Amino acid sequence: MKKDKQEKIEIWGDVVELRDLIIAILLSSGSTMGAYFLAPSDDKTKQLFFGLAGAVIGFILSTVFIKPKRIITIDNEKENN
Repeated sequence: MKKDKQEKIEIWGDVVELRDLIIAILLSSGSTMGAYFLAPSDDKTKQLFFGLAGAVIGFILSTVFIKPKRIITIDNEKENN
């Protein structure tokens, strides 16, 4: 069995790997700012919507590239009282 040497931190009651967190932040901020700067500079409304679309794209990319590490098992046995 290999040991997990990834550094983990707790954020909002959840434990995440620091590497995955940094990747998600870079993907989200990069796509948000990239889409924002693609919008016409004279239209603030389009800049807002382009930025929001970029944030959604960043979220989707994060879910594709960062896989969950939890294993959930459901036990169907009932306790006898």
